[in-house]
Amino acid sequence: MMKNSKYYPWVVVGLLAVVALLNYLDRQMLSTLQSSMQMDIHELAEAENFGRLMGIFLLIYGLVSPFAGAVADRINRKWLIVGSLFTWSAVTYGMGLAQTFEQVYWLRAFMGVSEALYIPAGLAMIADYHSDKTRSLAVGIHMTGLYAGQALGGFGATIAASYSWHTVFHWFGIVGIIYAFILIFFLHEKKDHGKVIFLNHKTMTGQVKKEPFWKSFAVLFATASFWVMLFYFMAPSLPGWATKNWLPTLFSENLGVPMAQAGPIATISIAIASFIGVMIGGPLSDRWVQKNIRGRVYTSVIGLGLTIPSLILLGFSHSYAGLIIAAMLFGIGFGMFDANNMPILCQIISSKYRGTAYGIMNMCGVFGGYAVTRVLGSSTDAGNLGADFSKLALIVLAAIVVLLLFIKPKKE
Repeated sequence: MMKNSKYYPWVVVGLLAVVALLNYLDRQMLSTLQSSMQMDIHELAEAENFGRLMGIFLLIYGLVSPFAGAVADRINRKWLIVGSLFTWSAVTYGMGLAQTFEQVYWLRAFMGVSEALYIPAGLAMIADYHSDKTRSLAVGIHMTGLYAGQALGGFGATIAASYSWHTVFHWFGIVGIIYAFILIFFLHEKKDHGKVIFLNHKTMTGQVKKEPFWKSFAVLFATASFWVMLFYFMAPSLPGWATKNWLPTLFSENLGVPMAQAGPIATISIAIASFIGVMIGGPLSDRWVQKNIRGRVYTSVIGLGLTIPSLILLGFSHSYAGLIIAAMLFGIGFGMFDANNMPILCQIISSKYRGTAYGIMNMCGVFGGYAVTRVLGSSTDAGNLGADFSKLALIVLAAIVVLLLFIKPKKE
């Protein structure tokens, strides 16, 4: 059977890369549909209201993420992934039916719940299927799905210009629903997943005793290296979410072109560069860690270092060449960073707590994203979007220093 094949771990990566694509596509395309939607929903004409719409997704997504990770550590992740994909795709379809700001707002909030269930489960499943010789490359390939979704989301405004924003949401929602049914037949859970969490927990009668739900949180928060990793993941999430939600707007303002043109340029530049980044950072990390236990750390730091000059250039450049070069540099660096977060986590956290750990990291990163999304919404109204983009470079520098000084990776 296919699931017993030696190639099946890579089949899992391919299947989940498509889910990742749909995950980011459905959330990202809203950022380029603002101008189309504001014709029917007038509240979206104000950048602050649009920031609220993007922000509620991040707030709910962040709140749900730790619990989503804990659930992923305990139940069959296949069905969690299938259910999550089906739900957010149905919500995407429903966005095309919305007629008021309040309807879009609450649908966006519900999308935050359903999409939060995927990332911890998907990454933990890939980490289980791959050893330290291929883990960064596998995670990196999965992340290219996120970048592809982000890039395709940039075409939302382009499609809407020819048809309507309702059509955009309808069709992408239908595609996700169909793919959820495809996963039922081809995606399989890793053997013995969830059982390890109950080992050595027996009652006097010899029956297996389930580990308390809160135990995973207690173990993680008692691990010093996890706190370091938490800050390291959260700090770069600020510019990461800034580029996801506001880079099309920044391109449009700095170049003086309409969103239908700026959106694809911005998102495709980042996506192509991020793909290059993970294809560099994944194999490099997998080889380096065989010779040096800190190889994954060094690879990730090199990547983040590239984002510092790119953020400054993004903030102040007003030429096509300058902005595209900055976006490409950011994408390459962030791709190298993205490919190594879960693999570094595997060096400090037991496999039975990885879903929970990534869920907590996701929560902190998303809360940072929520804050920066709201702040940059106000910055856009005040005409300071570029300047505030460049200031994010200082936060990235702090994350690099903290990781190099305090992280203590171990052999898995």
